[in-house]
Amino acid sequence: MDSQTKECVRKRAGDRCEYCHLPQAATPFITFYIEHLIAKQHTPDDEDLDNPERLALACDRCNLLKGPNLSSIDPESGEIVNLFNPRKDHWGEHFAVRASMIVGGSPTGRATVRLLNMNDSRRVDLREQWLEEGGEI
Repeated sequence: MDSQTKECVRKRAGDRCEYCHLPQAATPFITFYIEHLIAKQHTPDDEDLDNPERLALACDRCNLLKGPNLSSIDPESGEIVNLFNPRKDHWGEHFAVRASMIVGGSPTGRATVRLLNMNDSRRVDLREQWLEEGGEI
């Protein structure tokens, strides 16, 4: 992937994880990843995998835990639902931040929060510290 594409993805994301919204500045020693929304293993061979519309900026934790997953189970209904897709979905329609915790407000939001373990204690601590220092999520 060329540097122009990487810069385009970072700029579009405002240099924050497009899943948990943690800013890159909150973890300066761990570089965020340019993540394929749909893993290479799920796409046809002739598709342009490095098209910016197929990419998202993800923190190390969201990138690792999302992996090749496209769906998960809504913990409230038990139904299989699509994961949050930053190119198609609007963050505020699926998530809210309450006291440093990310709360899923839809089946997609709840399934994504659960699968990506967005409220792991270390991540909540990072968000809390970031917010206390005047940052925004």
